Amino acid sequence: MTHGSDGIAVSPEAVMSGLAELNYLADEGLATAIFLAIRLGKPLLLEGAPGVGKTEAAKAVAQAMGCDLVRLQCYEGIDAAHALYEWNYQRQLLAIRQAGDADINIYGDRFLIARPLLQVLQAPEQRLLLVDEIDRSDHEFEALLLEFLSDFQISIPERGTIRATARPLVVLTSNRTRELAEALRRRCVYHWIGYPDAQREAAIIMARAGDVARETALAVASAVQTIRSRPLAKPPGIAEAIEWANAATILEKGGSPWPEAFRRAIGVLIKDEEDVHFIEPDMPRIIEVAMS
Repeated sequence: MTHGSDGIAVSPEAVMSGLAELNYLADEGLATAIFLAIRLGKPLLLEGAPGVGKTEAAKAVAQAMGCDLVRLQCYEGIDAAHALYEWNYQRQLLAIRQAGDADINIYGDRFLIARPLLQVLQAPEQRLLLVDEIDRSDHEFEALLLEFLSDFQISIPERGTIRATARPLVVLTSNRTRELAEALRRRCVYHWIGYPDAQREAAIIMARAGDVARETALAVASAVQTIRSRPLAKPPGIAEAIEWANAATILEKGGSPWPEAFRRAIGVLIKDEEDVHFIEPDMPRIIEVAMS
């Protein structure tokens, strides 16, 4: 690939080092997948539970590669107009009225609204495309995306075909709420991101939290591991663990002693009413064990 900054594409170790400088701690498996996706010119498909850092990985790769991040957030009912392009009909009508009897090209650039896929085609070496939560879209949209990823081109009836001059970097994320088509998987380098172990999560908290002591980070990581093992509707992600460490630290500095600060800050970790009621009776014991 010929992106503006290929520094991290030297080796998986260079990927790990480059992302670590941006406070994203990738393990060997993820770093290898990123490295191969860049070098092979293939999309990278990241799957995992919500909150494990899939979107953050794409943001970090874009920053490390010197690319602008173009994010396509998928949702149920998303269609081609939201992903590819649209015509600015109001501007076209105004231009027609103003032109009167004169000839006017209403399909010029000033009337074209580029959506994420077209934006990336227009500057493939300067932009990374993040297709976030592809599993939330329907099969028809997935088929449209598959065609785009095969040829990296868009056909606009009024303008012709627009092709990328280079293969852009593409990262797709999925929470696996539904199975993706095999044809899409075959075109991608695949990696599953799981929750980190306690030591790695503590390191992530230390890297990304504001002013959190090492002992606090270790206690939070240990407690969160236990909490995730419970049958919760919405287990806390890494971002929530970082927020919990920050919030508890703020409360402790404001006068709430440990472990009371952890208990009072639970609202930034558990964000489902039933989960809060379920886990609350066990929190004193969970925190006590984590701090021991």
